[in-house]
Amino acid sequence: MSFSGEVKEELSRQFHKSRHCQIAEIAAILSFVGRLEEVQGQKILHVYTENLSLARKYFVLMRKTFHANVRIAVRQNVYLHKSRIFVISLVVPDEIRKVLLAVKWENEKGEDIRGGGVVNRLLVQNTCCRRAFIRGAFLSAGSMSDPEKSYHLEFVCSEQHKAEHLREIVNSFGMDAKIVLRKKSYVVYLKEGSQIVDMLNIMEAHVALMNLENVRILKEMRNSVNRQVNCETANINKTVSAAVKQVEDINYIKSVRGLDSLSDNLREIALLRLEYPQAALKELGTYLEPPVGKSGVNHRLRKLCEIAEELRQSGKG
Repeated sequence: MSFSGEVKEELSRQFHKSRHCQIAEIAAILSFVGRLEEVQGQKILHVYTENLSLARKYFVLMRKTFHANVRIAVRQNVYLHKSRIFVISLVVPDEIRKVLLAVKWENEKGEDIRGGGVVNRLLVQNTCCRRAFIRGAFLSAGSMSDPEKSYHLEFVCSEQHKAEHLREIVNSFGMDAKIVLRKKSYVVYLKEGSQIVDMLNIMEAHVALMNLENVRILKEMRNSVNRQVNCETANINKTVSAAVKQVEDINYIKSVRGLDSLSDNLREIALLRLEYPQAALKELGTYLEPPVGKSGVNHRLRKLCEIAEELRQSGKG
């Protein structure tokens, strides 16, 4: 099972005790995958989904919240022959009316009162209800990438105004969700690992949250080790390159003027560098009498470099 599937499986087993939160989650499911259809003059409330976790969650929610006599059927997807579509139906008129009133799809007169948003704002006034709504939205239209590869969480909306309202609900928790148009859908997404962790906490997917945190810790450790290794490798390369240049300069001075032309301090360090071409500056300093620190050794070698450059520019030899 994918990481996204694991999250949905965990969310499908989360049932809030408060009825208003249950209604908010049902409203989310109906908003994304629900349809109010009329067959032979009779209203039927359908939910269509390929996700077993969502089908089970919606079925149980309707039973717990409204004691509704919901029916579930499994159909073959005519476009993708290997996949199934779960159809959860509510056909009893009084039960349909009760649900439509609760989720603010209709008023007491049976008039359609759905607005332009993804949900009636009265249903998500409380923080707990917004959590429940986001949970239902993710179950219905959400997905997550494998955190081992990348950090990405998204909700797919069919209309722009729904996407904008959903983004507003998500961002009410301090998120920075954005919207992108993908083909004919509007996608509300998060790409920051820390915000995705917060979103899992908001939806109360605590097991998935811990799994994601473990992945993040391991990735950060690997990245830290890689940065350290790269830094050390760069330093080694820099040290070796500098040592090679120093040996070249000393040999040039030796061939042009001879090392006896140098002062005692410079001649001593020059001979040591030729004898120990791979040694670090600090190590070279310990071979001197008396020992000299790293900065002192560096100063002498830099002076030798300057002498070699002056000889090259003067054209001697």
